[in-house]
Amino acid sequence: MIVSNHMKTAFQNLGEFISELEKAGELLRIDGPVSSALEISHITDLASKAPGGGKALLFERVEKSPFPVLTNAFGSQRRICMALGTDSLDALARRIERFLRLGPPKSFRDVAELLPMGIDLLKSLPRRTAKAPCQEVVLRGDQIDLSRLPVLTCWPGDGGPFVTLPVVFTRSLETGRRNAGMYRLQVFDRNTTGMHWHIHKDGSHYFQEYRKAARRMPVAVAIGTDPAVTWAATAPLPQGIDEMLLAGFIRKKPVPMTRCVSIDLEVPAEAEFVLEGYVDPDELRLEGPFGDHTGYYSLVGEYPVFHLTALTHRKNPVYAATLVGRPPMEDCWLAKATERFFLPLLRSIHPEVHDFWMPWEGVFHNLVVMSLAKEYPGHARRIMSAVWAQGQMSFTKAVVLLDDDISLRRPADVLRTILDEVDLESDLFITEGILDVLDHSAPDPLFGSKLGIDATRRHPGERPRPTRQTLPLPANDTVGEALREISRKLFAFHLPPLNTRNRVLLLNLEKDGKISGRTLAPNLLESTALAPFSILVLLDSSIALNDYPLVLWKIANNVDPGRDIVGKEGRIVVDATSKGPEDGHTRPWPADIQMDPEVAQRIEERARELGIEEFLPQG
Repeated sequence: MIVSNHMKTAFQNLGEFISELEKAGELLRIDGPVSSALEISHITDLASKAPGGGKALLFERVEKSPFPVLTNAFGSQRRICMALGTDSLDALARRIERFLRLGPPKSFRDVAELLPMGIDLLKSLPRRTAKAPCQEVVLRGDQIDLSRLPVLTCWPGDGGPFVTLPVVFTRSLETGRRNAGMYRLQVFDRNTTGMHWHIHKDGSHYFQEYRKAARRMPVAVAIGTDPAVTWAATAPLPQGIDEMLLAGFIRKKPVPMTRCVSIDLEVPAEAEFVLEGYVDPDELRLEGPFGDHTGYYSLVGEYPVFHLTALTHRKNPVYAATLVGRPPMEDCWLAKATERFFLPLLRSIHPEVHDFWMPWEGVFHNLVVMSLAKEYPGHARRIMSAVWAQGQMSFTKAVVLLDDDISLRRPADVLRTILDEVDLESDLFITEGILDVLDHSAPDPLFGSKLGIDATRRHPGERPRPTRQTLPLPANDTVGEALREISRKLFAFHLPPLNTRNRVLLLNLEKDGKISGRTLAPNLLESTALAPFSILVLLDSSIALNDYPLVLWKIANNVDPGRDIVGKEGRIVVDATSKGPEDGHTRPWPADIQMDPEVAQRIEERARELGIEEFLPQG
């Protein structure tokens, strides 16, 4: 998608970005009073799921706070490109790839071609400045009161208000290197928050260094940074690489940094708010639950506590926030930028990879689809293993491989190719490894089974796929009777209109705490009436079987491949229902995120007053 031929390449601060969004017709100002507890979230959710991602939202009158709130600023193809100063995300990826492919110059002409790139790199280096708009107002001690900030309570089941778009700055005790990451902060009281460091994040690695040394760890949090800095904090860079260098590369000019007023760290001088303080290595507190980007509530856990020593901000700051939940949401577009950014890095290590795609329904870490130029027997299997050994991609649960002539930009073609090519007996590879902390389907936290699917065409040196007879489809009455004979808990079914070799049948199963998909699977696979269907998918009774994005989301999130995929003679049953002890799952199963109906009704009754009628669901 081409966005503009005259796009601004860098924003000095969030205010400049807001102005540009408004000029482009991408900003909606909401001047009616709204609450930061659930109401802003519901309006943002409506906008995020509107066609085209709705608009960026600036809430100008937030109850109990003097500060306006910006949400959904990155939530569309156009806005994420505007944020990163590029006509397209692919153009940004090509710019990155130019640097990765640099070789030693062999001629004067080569040197001349390198000079502009070297100048770009010099422009990327962050620089120290004494001018710090983020410190126009400085609050210390008893002056600090986080309740004055319009921190969002996002979902009804959340443990409290959460800062959702923070850029958290830390520094390694051992190397002195800086890290900027994005870790949510639950507000506990006027001057403390949680610090939700996942174990695989750099901030957590640095925290362990301070724990070993029994020293307090200085931490600074910038809220409302310029778009390049915000996105760079989410990028999966190799450990030790300065995110401010990446932000400068995106901006094509340095990120101005300034020293904090109470701790020895630097922060972006143009930020809207800065929280300064420390984390005590021996102090942990229960944090959560939190309605997360998986569409489920992440569970309560013990995390470090962030104590504020200063709170600084601009004279007229804007509080930047994001809302996460069941996709599509704003973070999907941040992840799309990461996907395009990561492709050149991946290809620099594995040049045979043509493209890759993280479907939104896979919530980033649960499903990756890749196309490659296959060169030898077992090549697809090698790439699967490489993905599971590659930095943060090692947390990926399912990897699907296709040939490089299949466009990953056409999801329907991808699905048809998979269902036409795959032999369900020889092309599914189940292994074990580390998982993202937010994966709830595995029997144990942080570790479980993974699935590789080889949908590439067979190489001449590989064993041919077996030919299987395609049986005629049974009548609906025949299918219904067969299901009733197996279990009365199988009460509905749906055959997606896919004319593929492997046919899919979706089934609703009413879970009662006794019956499990695994116990039903043998009878489903042995039923003569169901033999024409290669893949039978079990879903909870509340799932609309013709809502395909919902179905794919449930499959990607609710399946532990080693436990929930049962196969026999080239056919499989996939159990994508919620799990409990009857399934051998003893961990708590998180609830789906849903808005409080009273809040939703209240906001929708005020839709005209708030100017959000265009975001309401049609029909």
